[in-house]
Amino acid sequence: MRKPHLTRSFLLRLSLAGVALLFLVVIGVSSLSLRTARVDLTADRIYTLTPGTEKIVDGLREPVTLTLYFSEHATRDLPQLRSYEQRVQEMLREMAVRAHGRIRFRVIDPVPYSDDEDAAQSYGLTPATGGSNGERVFFGLVGTGGQGEVPPQSIAFFDPAREAFVEYDIAKLLYELGMPKKPRLGIVSSLPVEGNLVIGEPAWAAVHQLDQLADVVSIDPQGLTRIDPSIKLLLLIHPKKLSDDALYAIDQYVLRGGRLAVFVDPDAEMDPAPLVDSHGVVDDHDSDLRRLFEAWGVVYDPAKVVLDRSQALTIELNGNTVAHPAMLGLGTQDLNHDDVVTASLQRVNVSTAGFFDLAPDTRARLLPLVQTSDDAMVVPAQRAREAAADPSSLLENYQPTHDRYVLAARLRDVFHTAFPERHEAGHLNVAAAPGDIVLVADTDMLSDRLWIDVQPLLGQQQLTPFANNGDFVANIVDNLGGSSELLSIRGRANLQRPFTKVRALQAAADRKFLAKKRELENELYETQRRLSELQPAKGNTAGAATAEQRREVEKYLQRKLAIGKELRDVQHQLNAEIDALGLRLKFIGIVLVPALVALGGLIYGWRRSRRGRRTV
Repeated sequence: MRKPHLTRSFLLRLSLAGVALLFLVVIGVSSLSLRTARVDLTADRIYTLTPGTEKIVDGLREPVTLTLYFSEHATRDLPQLRSYEQRVQEMLREMAVRAHGRIRFRVIDPVPYSDDEDAAQSYGLTPATGGSNGERVFFGLVGTGGQGEVPPQSIAFFDPAREAFVEYDIAKLLYELGMPKKPRLGIVSSLPVEGNLVIGEPAWAAVHQLDQLADVVSIDPQGLTRIDPSIKLLLLIHPKKLSDDALYAIDQYVLRGGRLAVFVDPDAEMDPAPLVDSHGVVDDHDSDLRRLFEAWGVVYDPAKVVLDRSQALTIELNGNTVAHPAMLGLGTQDLNHDDVVTASLQRVNVSTAGFFDLAPDTRARLLPLVQTSDDAMVVPAQRAREAAADPSSLLENYQPTHDRYVLAARLRDVFHTAFPERHEAGHLNVAAAPGDIVLVADTDMLSDRLWIDVQPLLGQQQLTPFANNGDFVANIVDNLGGSSELLSIRGRANLQRPFTKVRALQAAADRKFLAKKRELENELYETQRRLSELQPAKGNTAGAATAEQRREVEKYLQRKLAIGKELRDVQHQLNAEIDALGLRLKFIGIVLVPALVALGGLIYGWRRSRRGRRTV
């Protein structure tokens, strides 16, 4: 009996069928065994969860449901927002995978006039305008479930301005879902921040709003010798003349890992104490934590006030509009958008504020949150008080130092005690781990007058904020009052990758433009000076002076046109360089790389065909 002959073509088909079968088996096995495997190849590890987030996810004891509401149809013409949504969705899926079933994730498109749209609004999601055909755009997150009777938590809208903190915001929502009760917040203050029910004085709005974030406990600074360890965050507002026992209690609270936010002031305008009491004792309305600040490496002078004429607020005084250089409106350029506390704020107002710096021999880090412009200077606090009736007098002999003064900051260090000589039971000389303290050199910013407008409406008070002071305080409490894992979550890099070569070309052109601009301004100044010198001669030789003026003006106009042409030439050169770079990139990506791949394939095929002919 003759054996069947296996041809090369049959063996080739059999091999292909075997490879296909093996491929299907590998795909099936990997889909089951590698379902939770992830590889993050991005440069900034943007899809890798930080250890803080992993601890929060791992700490969930009960299942939670995360619902992402995103208007898919309404954003079809908004590619940037759709790209951001993909990143948010990938991060949520990564958390769901990490949770091993404790997080249920779903995505809903709340189309107009649907039950889903009503549900999104009922959870407090805020739609944005500007979608396709004028539709509203929902892009928020709702979390339900968790421990105890925790109400649903939500992120009203994923603001692209907070893209660097998207992981923090989501992790915070998960933390609050798994938290059975609000954290305790202790307030120590010598100002009437909590109002006075006896005389009908309401609490300051910035402090009253904290009731929604925490269980607020008022602590009397008189007789303070110990701080309850259950207090998650301590808020010191204008701590005046605290005893050593009170300072020691604060010192040990910080060393045991307690969170602290300090509001001091060189001139607290809301201080109700008389400047001179009945015994002739002078009260400058200032506050300080000198002994603690020295131990922490912080430099602060309670007798100095910062002025900034560039950021001066305009006030009404005696029927006149006056710029007040000690009352400052700090905008986005003065706020640290790399810190979660100030990342999304637009404006913070302060009044007669001080400033912080670091001692030269300290290892602590001072991370600015709010700074002045470089057009600021420092004056004695007494001068600021004396100028209350005429703020414009503060501008006399104004000499800016060209430094940016830190009005609020985050202090980070492994803190040491300011009382090494004390040896009470449980005394600590150094903290076990690094800690964060938020320092603010103004207390007036907490008062309603600097950030909120109160108007009566239907028998109720309508509060309309015109600055973000309240948000600033709430963010501090929100950040420091959370878990240590939340504090450890880093801000993410923005996904927008800059074209560094193009930016370098633009920067070079900008330098050229700046030089030309200065040249033009100098020539303009010189021409105006020359014209002013010719004016006195007008009475004697009006015709000659007028002719000379005409010649100067003509000369200036000709030079101005020449410089304008040079500016256009620089711009054209920049555009030509950028266009040439673009053409080179297109040539490499569209022509050169495919040509090299095709050439390599042709060479490989030619060599195989040659080997095949040789074997035959």
